[in-house]
This record gives sequence, C-alpha cells and structure tokens, in this order.
Amino acid sequence: MSKAWIGAGALAALVLLGLAGGYVYYFSGLRTAPAALALPSPSPSAAAAAGTADLAGSWKVAGGSQAEYRVQEQFVGQTSSHEAVARTSGVSGSLTVTGQPGALVASAISISADLNALHSVDQVAGFNVSNRDRIVSQSLAVSQFPQAAFVADTVALPAGLASGQQVTLSVPGKLTIHGVTRSVTATLQVQESGAQVQVAGKILTDMTQFGISPPQIGFTNVKPAVTIDFLVGFAKA
Repeated sequence: MSKAWIGAGALAALVLLGLAGGYVYYFSGLRTAPAALALPSPSPSAAAAAGTADLAGSWKVAGGSQAEYRVQEQFVGQTSSHEAVARTSGVSGSLTVTGQPGALVASAISISADLNALHSVDQVAGFNVSNRDRIVSQSLAVSQFPQAAFVADTVALPAGLASGQQVTLSVPGKLTIHGVTRSVTATLQVQESGAQVQVAGKILTDMTQFGISPPQIGFTNVKPAVTIDFLVGFAKA
C-alpha cells in the first residue's frame, strides 16, 4: 500500500473523529443545566429568630448573591432544545423598609448585575461552553453596557415575613439591559434568615425588546425568550 493511500486513510480517520465529536455536541442528549436559583428552606431556628427582628431600615446586597440568564438553544437535527445558563456573582443594590410591624413597605429597591462576570454553568458533552460567553458578551455590547439593572416599584410586605414565613410577591418595575429600559414584572420569593432578608426573583422577558438579536452559534438557533433569575441576600446597611 502506497504512502499516499496511508496518508489518505489517516486523514479520513481524523475527519470521522471530528464528525463524531460534532455529533456528540450537537445531536446527543449529553447536555445538562443546573437548577434555577432559589431560596433555601428556612430552618426552624431561623424562623423563630425572625419574629424578633426589626425589618425597618436600610439594606444593601450582601456577598454571595448571584444572578443568571436562561435561554433555549435549538441544535440542528434535534427535536428538544438545550437550556443555556450563565451566572454572575457581581451583584449590588439596596432597598429601604419603612413603617410599623404588620404595615411595612419596601421602597427604593434596586439590583444591578455585572455582565462582565457572566460565565456559562451548563454542560454540553465534548464542548467548552465558555466559548459561548464571548459571543454573548458581543451581543450584549458589554464593553458599552456593562450592567443590567432592575429597579422595582414600592411594595407592601406581608406580615408573615417578620415571623419567618416565606412570602411571594409580584412586583412591577423597570429592567435596563443593553442601554434599553422596559417595564417588567418580577415574581419574588422572600424570607428572613438570621440577619439577612433573602430574595429569589424571576423575570420573564424577550431579548429583542432590548435591541438584542438572538446570537447564532454554528449549528445552533437561540430562542429570543429569556428568563432572568437572581438570588440576593440583603443585610442591614
């Protein structure tokens, strides 16, 4: 057998291996995404202590807070989509609580996320998902608009919050991404835990409303619908 045929055979083998690797990424079910950010279950001791806490005052976002986006990627040849997830721990913000127990109001609520720190946390077999982050950064024009911000309307706090209960609030507000501000409604799960007030929020929106075109990544079609989740701990300022 000539060296030419041997070389051609080796090249063909490499091509097949490359195609197999592509198949694993685009057409297999070896894809996973972490669960959405959510509140931990309150401990009995924390619930008991919450009843004696004073919620009135100024609060600021504490360390360990996170925000994330979730979008659906549709791979060519697949009937099911994959959930791409990226998170940032660069979260800041504040709120103010006023009033008397049983009639408390939260105002001046603002939460900002550093988009420079966004990094993918889902997994796709045979593929480095961090490669997606560069494309997302370009789509969001992060160099020009490095922050995403949610500013909520004033909201009454249910009396159960001070007694350690986990309460649910529907809070309208303004979301700013890519230099564009839109009205949105956030669903918030709130509980007091020790010295903190913990908030898990969810906002459903569409990236095209913020002047962002869905990124196109090779054999992948990205849906425009976006879920924004955040898990924030507020501590007394």
